[in-house]
Amino acid sequence: MTGRLAGVALQLTALAVFVCMDTMLKLLTAHFAVPQLMWARFFFSLIAAAAFFRLVTGRLPWRSKTPGLQAVRSLLLAGSNLMFSSALVHLPLTDCTAIGFASPLFTVALAALWLKERVGPRRWTGVGIGFLGVLVALRPPFLTGGEPVHWAAILPLGTAAMFAVYSILTRKLAAIDDPRTTILHTGFAGAVVASLVQPFVWIPPTAPEWAMLIGLGLLGGVGHGLLVLAFSRAPASLLAPMSYTQLIWATVAGVLVFADWPDLTTLAGAAVIALGGVLVALPDRPARA
Repeated sequence: MTGRLAGVALQLTALAVFVCMDTMLKLLTAHFAVPQLMWARFFFSLIAAAAFFRLVTGRLPWRSKTPGLQAVRSLLLAGSNLMFSSALVHLPLTDCTAIGFASPLFTVALAALWLKERVGPRRWTGVGIGFLGVLVALRPPFLTGGEPVHWAAILPLGTAAMFAVYSILTRKLAAIDDPRTTILHTGFAGAVVASLVQPFVWIPPTAPEWAMLIGLGLLGGVGHGLLVLAFSRAPASLLAPMSYTQLIWATVAGVLVFADWPDLTTLAGAAVIALGGVLVALPDRPARA
C-alpha cells in the first residue's frame, strides 16, 4: 500500500508541474512557433536528465532492452505536446485542460485491454460518464445552441488519446527497463525530430526568453521524471483519475496569468468528467466465493 500511496503522491506532484509548464508554454506561443517551443521542451529536458544522472550516479543508464518501444513512447509524447501547444494558441488554458481530461479515461480502457489490469463494471460506467463530460466540454451546437465547435478543440482530444497510449507504454516499460533509462529516453526522439525543423521556424530568443525556454524544458523533464516514478509504483488505472486535479491549478493559472475565467459549460463538462473519474477511482467490490 505504501508503494501505491507514493505513486499517487508522485503523480499529483507531476500534474502540478505540468500546469506550470503549460502556463509558460501558453505565454511563449505569443512569440515563438510551436515547433521551436517543442524543441526547447524536449532538448533541455534531455540535457537536464542526462546531467543529473551523470552527476549523481557517475554514468548514463542509457541502454534499453526495447529501444524501439522507447522511441515510439517519446514520439507519442512529442505528438501529444504538439497538439496541446497548438490548441493553446487558440483556446484558454482551462478549456484545453478540461478536454484533455479524456486522457485518463482512455488510459483506464487501455489498461484493461492491453495491460490486463482489472477494471470492473463500476469503472467502465465511470469511463462512459467521463466521455459524456468531454462531449459537454466540447460545446457541440446541438447541446448549447450556440456557435459550432472551434476546430482547435479537437486538438486536446487528440492529445488525450496520444497521452493515454504514452501512459500505458510508461507502465509497460516500468516492468522492462530501469526507470532512469525510461526518463532519459522520454525526450530523445522528440528532441531529434524537433531539431530537424528548426532551420525553418527559428526565431532568435532574447536573454529572458532563453531563460523561459530552458525553464520549459526543465519543468517538462521534472514532470515526466515524476510520472515515470509514479507508474513504476502504482497501476495505471489507479493513477489515471488523479489527472483531474489539473483543472484546479489550470483554472487558477488561467485567471491569474491570462484573466481567462472558465464559463459554465466548461465547468459543467469538467464536473461530469470528474464524476466519471471518481467512479473509476473507486475500487471494485471483490467477487463472492
